[in-house]
Amino acid sequence: MNNVRINNNHPHHQQQHTIVPIVPPPVPPPTPPPPNLPRADLLEDVALKIIEDRPELIAKQGLLTDVLLALAQKTHAFKRKKPNLVFRIIKSIFAVFHVKIGPGEKESEALQVLRIIWEKVAIMPKSNIDDILRGPPLKVGNTIKGYPSRVLFLATKVGNTPFIVELIRSYPDLIWKQDDKGKTIFHLAVKRRQAEIYNLLYEIGAMKDLITPMKDKKGNNMLHMVAKSALKTRFQNVSGFALQMQRELLWYKEVEQMIPPQYRQRKNIAGVTPQYLFAKKHAALVTKGESWMKNYMLVATLIATIVFAAAFSLPGGYNQNTGTPFFRKEPALIVFVISDAISLISSSTSVLIFLSILTSSYAELDLLESLPEKLMLGVVTLFLSIVTMMVTFSSSFFVLYDKKLEWVPITITCLAGMPIVLFVKMQFRLLVDIFYSAYRSRSLFKPKKRILYY
Repeated sequence: MNNVRINNNHPHHQQQHTIVPIVPPPVPPPTPPPPNLPRADLLEDVALKIIEDRPELIAKQGLLTDVLLALAQKTHAFKRKKPNLVFRIIKSIFAVFHVKIGPGEKESEALQVLRIIWEKVAIMPKSNIDDILRGPPLKVGNTIKGYPSRVLFLATKVGNTPFIVELIRSYPDLIWKQDDKGKTIFHLAVKRRQAEIYNLLYEIGAMKDLITPMKDKKGNNMLHMVAKSALKTRFQNVSGFALQMQRELLWYKEVEQMIPPQYRQRKNIAGVTPQYLFAKKHAALVTKGESWMKNYMLVATLIATIVFAAAFSLPGGYNQNTGTPFFRKEPALIVFVISDAISLISSSTSVLIFLSILTSSYAELDLLESLPEKLMLGVVTLFLSIVTMMVTFSSSFFVLYDKKLEWVPITITCLAGMPIVLFVKMQFRLLVDIFYSAYRSRSLFKPKKRILYY
């Protein structure tokens, strides 16, 4: 503590000194660390226990709407809880012998919360159920412009299939509900490319023949919906413009065979047929697909040019009298010649494959079946040409340097592996998508396992 001396001078008094102590300001207590935020699954578990203990808390209609709106948009919360990896491997081994061990996948807390709430809602009068599912209105002044937060359609937009299934099981009339634009959940699922929700059509029997021809307020039926180009966010899981076009055509052909034949050429209010609309909306995607494949063909052409020139410039040169290479008996030169030949053949094959794709008529059968197979063969041969070109490049240094400088070709060989690793890293996703499009894309529709009605 410090002291300060103050002089008190007064004309009628002697000089006096007053000592005033200076007290330092109080030090604030240290700020406690922020508490750890609870996980989402923990919050759902707590909500489940609260609802089970105090069911009267969800008796209010407005609260029910808010809870359903929150659950409808939490797609990840409805994923089933899987056992650990080791147990899944053991279980799959026993499944080969048709032996079941241990419990299966557990239901999520979010699904249990939804089931408790929906059991109370489903027994209400129809008008109350409609009010709850309709959500809050969008008002401009005192005028209601619409209901953009409809519970059922929000869940459809984000692809929350378990949520949709749970509601329809207890209240099947929901399959006929329409949003402000006149779309059912199946029309919206087609527009948003939500395959799991669309596949529910296969489980509702003959009613699908009444739902698929339904039109929105602009006269668009379900085939018009799929004819419109999908949102860019739906293409994030598909690599390459050509494969995106193949996936779009696959959707169009699926809905075309689903809708009754007499509605396939129906025009909307604008006087446009689904087929014309599909061609118009996807013209840009076809152009991008052509440019995308031209880039691969250009790379293959450059590789073919390089390795063709390398075949006539062997490392070490030729004997001027006999015309034979000086190092013809060296193993490294034999590797050089063989890898150069393989690179030339594979790159030329890749060029021809991409050229055949570009010169094709882009018929529906070509895009659906032959295109993915040709793309896979073209990319694989291009990768083989890059690998063998690097082998050709590396082996030439083993011919030129003797054993005393072996570290030079070894170092160059290690560095030559970098383009191969980069190609695999950047194009592996493309190869997976091509394989899926060629051999497994048909399984996107008509699932073997029923999820709506067991």
